[in-house]
Amino acid sequence: MNLHVGNLAAGMTVKALREAFEPHGKVGAVTIPSTGMHEGEATGTHRGYGFVRMPDKAQAVAAVAALHQRPLGGQAVTVQLARAPRRG
Repeated sequence: MNLHVGNLAAGMTVKALREAFEPHGKVGAVTIPSTGMHEGEATGTHRGYGFVRMPDKAQAVAAVAALHQRPLGGQAVTVQLARAPRRG
C-alpha cells in the first residue's frame, strides 16, 4: 500500500522518513519529491510531502493510526492512504 505523508518538515530526509515507519512494519520504497533540479541534481528542497510504500496492508493501516497528526521532525504530519494516480 502506498501512503501519502504530508506537512513534512523542511529538513526531512528519505532516511528519517523510512526510520519513522519501520517500527510499524516492512517498508519498501520511500520518496520525497524535490522542488527542482539544477544541472541534473536535486536542489535539496522538497515539496512538503512524500510517499511510503508498505507491502502489508495491516502494517500500513497500523502506521497510519500510529503516525497521523504526530510530530515528525518538529511538525505534525498527515499520513493517509495515497490516492491512485489519475489516468488520461
